[in-house]
Amino acid sequence: MIIYPAIDLYDGACIRLEKGDFSEKKVYDADPVKRAQSFVAQGAQQLHLVDLNGAETASSGNFEVIEQIVKAVDIPVQVGGGIRSISAVKRYMDIGVDRVIVGTKAIEDPNFLRSLLEIYGDRIVVSVDGKDGYVAINGWKDLSDVDMVTFIGTLVDMGVKRILCTDINRDGLLQGSNVALYKIIQDKYQVELIASGGVSSLEEIATLKSYGVYGAIIGKALYENKVSLKEAISC
Repeated sequence: MIIYPAIDLYDGACIRLEKGDFSEKKVYDADPVKRAQSFVAQGAQQLHLVDLNGAETASSGNFEVIEQIVKAVDIPVQVGGGIRSISAVKRYMDIGVDRVIVGTKAIEDPNFLRSLLEIYGDRIVVSVDGKDGYVAINGWKDLSDVDMVTFIGTLVDMGVKRILCTDINRDGLLQGSNVALYKIIQDKYQVELIASGGVSSLEEIATLKSYGVYGAIIGKALYENKVSLKEAISC
């Protein structure tokens, strides 16, 4: 299982939210590039970056910072946040991003997703984020009537190889992720599942690994020193 340290970017700084609430921002680092290099030094195999300005307004407000991070590290980087056009995906791929994460647009426009899969294949990750079992869109601000587990089945049928799943109600609270949901998904579908949202203990990481989960994103637990990245990776 791959541990993905998360770097959430807002106005060029490294921040964390609680349950996706933009009014609950906490700045942890004014230098995301150094933070990324620190994660690499601790043994990170891949990095997870999110442009929260993009998620909030569909504008790539942190593109230059992301480019600096990609150039500063020698491990694969995946990026998400407000990416809603093929040209935006290409722009990230052109600077060396390994995988691009799409969410809202993939849900609203299946043809967009099909086109991306034809061009980039498994370099496209689809983010399925939800509350109370239903898919959320537009930077987690709007809740759709689409069931999360059912929608993941639709994505698998379309040929999506890797899915990032977040239970928004758990995100940023350090109370543990929705491991029951991830087990249901992993048991039901043959897909590389990345668990996100509240991952906060080594025991939880071990449980996710035992379920066959492909990866886990850890954010606030690292910034609040609740989990050691080195120990999480060795676990």
